Amino acid sequence: MIFLTQILLKLLRLNNKFIFISAFVLIMISSIAAYWLEPDNFGSFFNGFWWVMTTVTTTGYGDFTPKTVSGKWLGIFLYIFGIGLISVTISKVIDSLFVYRQRKEAGKLKYQGEQHFVIIDWSKNAELAIQEILGTDPKVEIVLIDTLEKTPIIHSRVHYIQGNPIAAETLEMANMAKARSVFIFANEITQDQAMLRDPSFVDGKTLLVATTIERNYNHVHTIVEIKDRANMQNFMHVKVNEFILGSETISQLAVRAAFYPGSSRIVSQLLTREFGDNLYVLSKRKAWNTYGDAFHDLLKEGATLISDGDQLNINRKLDQPIPEGARLFVICDMDTYDRISTLK
Repeated sequence: MIFLTQILLKLLRLNNKFIFISAFVLIMISSIAAYWLEPDNFGSFFNGFWWVMTTVTTTGYGDFTPKTVSGKWLGIFLYIFGIGLISVTISKVIDSLFVYRQRKEAGKLKYQGEQHFVIIDWSKNAELAIQEILGTDPKVEIVLIDTLEKTPIIHSRVHYIQGNPIAAETLEMANMAKARSVFIFANEITQDQAMLRDPSFVDGKTLLVATTIERNYNHVHTIVEIKDRANMQNFMHVKVNEFILGSETISQLAVRAAFYPGSSRIVSQLLTREFGDNLYVLSKRKAWNTYGDAFHDLLKEGATLISDGDQLNINRKLDQPIPEGARLFVICDMDTYDRISTLK
């Protein structure tokens, strides 16, 4: 027993690849030997393989059993060495899965997907953005970059990368080159868990990240949150597609709600997916020549055309032609969007 224990301990220390190959070779040779020793009993190689697998996994259905002395010696060999080797192999597989999960939660694994969203720096705004993305598209995946020791969110479609977003290797781990969009959220917490109270310092951190992304991946759509509008001019030399002014937006919405009661509920409805109609984007159809064509067709289909990109003056240029590559924003419910988005 001591001898067998020592063998098992040595097996546990062996390289995983060697263990897996040894287990595969043992099973194949034993399956061939079982059929070769008792061809009439087993009938086929597969039946020999089936008996070997039920033996080394200690399942033992009993539908096949060796009849000859040589076949029984093969069974004894599998009892002594095969079960131990397969047990070690299974433990190695479980250990590998555990290590994989640990490395994934620690942000040590490179993301291999494409057309994903990258979110930089964990915050309450980042958490809300992740929830909104996951609820909007049931297939899209997200890569979160932060310096936390462990992922702050566990989800099958959220991949965590630990590292400094200013470092090129961190962005490469997130497969930034094939990302769909990147969100850079303002982070007031430093790596030492200190609070930055000056918005200029916060926006300075954001500017460094945006500059790194623009220098290496300027084709990726970039959305940046800034704390102070006055700092926006510092981003002018960096290719940022869209800016978000969180505190300013809240203040403006509060004022609009005071002057025009109910306006805040309208904006909330358009920005969230939880209830009512939402904001969606469509491409130009072949049958649409002017904005008027698109406006009237969509109205009949249950959707309202409100803009081309950030141009909200659609109702004043209905007779103008729609350029190729137009991004037509409409307001409708999800069922309507699912129906009209497939039309060409």
